[in-house]
Amino acid sequence: MSLGGGGGGGQQQLQQIAQEIEQIEEQIEELEGEVEDYQQEKRDMDEAVEAIETLETGSTVQVPLGGGAFVRAEIEDIDEVIVEFGAGYAAEQEQDDAADILESKKELIDDRIEDVREDIAELETEAEEMEQQAQQLQQQQMQQMQQMQQQADDE
Repeated sequence: MSLGGGGGGGQQQLQQIAQEIEQIEEQIEELEGEVEDYQQEKRDMDEAVEAIETLETGSTVQVPLGGGAFVRAEIEDIDEVIVEFGAGYAAEQEQDDAADILESKKELIDDRIEDVREDIAELETEAEEMEQQAQQLQQQQMQQMQQMQQQADDE
């Protein structure tokens, strides 16, 4: 968006508005990144729930070691699933309970996603209002310039 025009004070206002809009757009981008992170977390939980519900004792799985390395392992007892609760705490849960806990965590993530999307919508509305304000300032400046031009021509 071009925020040109004449007049010193109005020009400064336009520059300030442009900077504020840019800051808002950066905030929106960060929040959209948060939403994507939450969605990835949900996909990971979906995979975990599916694994918990479909794996059986004695199944062979690939366990990540980090850095893209995996090792094959055999599940000793699928009824003993360790689930992280948050803040570094985890506890052993029955198979069904573990899946339920992950489903509950997904619901909390859905709530967070909704909150962040609401924040994004508010920021977008604020940016739109600022853009309208900038356009009004530009129009005022153009009218002032036209009036000044007419006065100069009349003299």
